[in-house]
Amino acid sequence: MDIGVVLQCTPPASRVVELARLAETHGFSHVWTFDSHLLWQEPYVIYSQILAATRKVMVGPMVTNPATRDQTVTASTFATLNEMFGNRTICGIGRGDSAVRAIGGRPTSLAALRESVEVIRELGNGRSARIGDTEVRFPWAAESRLDVWVAGYGPKALELTGQVADGFILQLADPDIVAWTVAKVRRAAEAAGRDPRSVQICVAAPAYVTDGSAAALAHAREQCRWFGGMVGNHVAALVAKYGADGDIPASLTDYVAGRHGYDYNEHGRAGNPHADFVPDEVVDLFCLLGPPDEQLARLWELGKLGVDQFAVYLQHDAKTATLEAYGEQVLPRLHRPVTATKDVG
Repeated sequence: MDIGVVLQCTPPASRVVELARLAETHGFSHVWTFDSHLLWQEPYVIYSQILAATRKVMVGPMVTNPATRDQTVTASTFATLNEMFGNRTICGIGRGDSAVRAIGGRPTSLAALRESVEVIRELGNGRSARIGDTEVRFPWAAESRLDVWVAGYGPKALELTGQVADGFILQLADPDIVAWTVAKVRRAAEAAGRDPRSVQICVAAPAYVTDGSAAALAHAREQCRWFGGMVGNHVAALVAKYGADGDIPASLTDYVAGRHGYDYNEHGRAGNPHADFVPDEVVDLFCLLGPPDEQLARLWELGKLGVDQFAVYLQHDAKTATLEAYGEQVLPRLHRPVTATKDVG
């Protein structure tokens, strides 16, 4: 399993670049960022500096959207970064949340999302794409390579993901919900004539490594409770569309009953007062909290469900400590050790 990290583009940008460099040093495979240009700094400018400061990590948004980003400009940006830094970008995309709602907009339709996935991927891979009655292509991007991963929760978004996406991003780590969403995506891929295993699976959630004490767990919960509030924005929209008794696990929908509004000025921040409706048990299920052994146990469980990457949301007060703990105590134990010599006698 790959381990990525998700950063906010909070000033100074140099700190974001440094965290990305540290993540690579500790063995992380991907560096993702939020894409909310009003709340934080412009990510694509920062990507160029992250790519210049690193050697191997893949870099991209978790997630961009078709509303605030023109699809051809998005594709051109990725293709340009690929030409500059050697095909090390990846595009996570969804219908839009904080970037759209913070400026008074609404998420796009699934049809618009589907079109954007197809246009961005074709152009980002040096091929032609059709926009209306016009066929377009970057004449300078023949060598560019770009995967497009879709983030979503609802049945129709999961179906779209299986049909067209290179990867699926689920922003929570509850194993039961992971199993349900992965099954939906893979069934849709198979129905579309695709190899279900060709769709990469990424689970993204906060991770907070503790010493195993009750006090440390309580602190970790408070640092990560904001995440349940963020997920709640999407879940509330699903409940409004499908109802609480629709084809969505109750473990995903029940907890938003106590939700009472949301202030995007507090989005993605530890201590967000609009996440106080999120109970401890949801924080524990959605996030990875606890000592390294407990983190590993959840990661192995997710791996058995088909997860190819776990991406650590790093929005709490232990950013560098988490990178170090994962680099020293988690990542080395995720993979089968390779010995220099082997007795063949």
